[in-house]
Amino acid sequence: MKFTSVVFLAALTTANAFSPSISNARSSTSLNVVLNKQTGQSALDPNVIAKYDALPFPDDVIMAEYVWVDGEGNTRSKTRTLTPDKAESVDKLPKWNFDGSSTGQAPGDDSEVILRPQRIFKDPFRARSDGISNILVMCDTYTPSGDPLPTNTRAVAAAAFEGRDDEEIWFGMEQEFTLFNLDERTPLGWPQGGMPSRPQGPYYCSVGPENSFGRHITDAHYKACLYAGINISGTNGEVMPGQQEYQVGPCVGIEAGDQLMMSRYILQRVCEDFQVYCTLHPKPITEGDWNGAGMHTNVSTKEMREEGGLEIIRKAIYKLGAKHEEHMAVYGTGNELRLTGLHETASIDNFCFGVANRGASIRIGRDTEAEGKGYFEDRRPASNCDPYVVSGKIMSTIMEDVEVPVIAPMDKEEA
Repeated sequence: MKFTSVVFLAALTTANAFSPSISNARSSTSLNVVLNKQTGQSALDPNVIAKYDALPFPDDVIMAEYVWVDGEGNTRSKTRTLTPDKAESVDKLPKWNFDGSSTGQAPGDDSEVILRPQRIFKDPFRARSDGISNILVMCDTYTPSGDPLPTNTRAVAAAAFEGRDDEEIWFGMEQEFTLFNLDERTPLGWPQGGMPSRPQGPYYCSVGPENSFGRHITDAHYKACLYAGINISGTNGEVMPGQQEYQVGPCVGIEAGDQLMMSRYILQRVCEDFQVYCTLHPKPITEGDWNGAGMHTNVSTKEMREEGGLEIIRKAIYKLGAKHEEHMAVYGTGNELRLTGLHETASIDNFCFGVANRGASIRIGRDTEAEGKGYFEDRRPASNCDPYVVSGKIMSTIMEDVEVPVIAPMDKEEA
């Protein structure tokens, strides 16, 4: 796992990530790193890891990491050995099973849950140099009789997209998250037990050790996603110190949920290597004047990208406004702490839209307005939302053949 050792070495230079101390260096080629007690580790030596990284893989097998979403919306995974030909297509991959009683998805007396492979990615944590790739496999979950589990939101979303290929709906998802020390109380760059001496502002898209915290982590995650085949399109530091964002897309239909969910899995694996805690909570810091975290979702159908598309966008927004409460009910937990009407949000209780208005529920970009076609941005989803639920719900709502009231746009001052 060459990636793992490189990531760990990079973590040693990250300011305030986990405060390692060096002791008893044996030679220039041997490093003994004793981490503080917060990490729950006694010692990690990259040279020990490198010894196992150097072991060659047999050319007649691959390692396949099956990834799924558990009963709480978090990712889980386990590994199996397969022959390389199984990775040629998702249809060739075997189903698998796991103990659903340990993931909140089945009772103990009938605990078997079936994993059904849905999408293949290259494994960035087990890279190999023989032209063969180990793989990550995004799966969804079923009963032994073949019914989707109640927690299988992918199956619901897939039904919303079924038969709608001609719409060519694109999603671009902006995943915000916050990095903490392993005490789970102190964001990166914050003094322990206190708050930064400066208000938010200088940390957004920032550079410099006094402003940017976690760049090694976001760069490692970016490269790992690119290697895996995820359509990651960018990353940046966010408004609150320790808060970061990356973007996935454009992706078509159900693929958006698959790619975003796998990108979250990769993020947690990278943070595991760095020994840093990552949370998707939409408002991890409730005291003080700090932004929350969202998963703004950009949407565009084929008609929206053609001449006259702006009118199609407006009609879609009216439909979303008519079902505002339904959407808010499924757009993530704790969102009421974030959507207050402050910190670049609209109130959770009121729906509005506007051009270039980041204080609105839905934003139309200046370029879209100028060109008369393009996309819109739903700014309501929380950072911990389910991307399958969000994309499927948006699809269902905007495709309804219903008449809804026209909503007047709100300019920057009114929203």
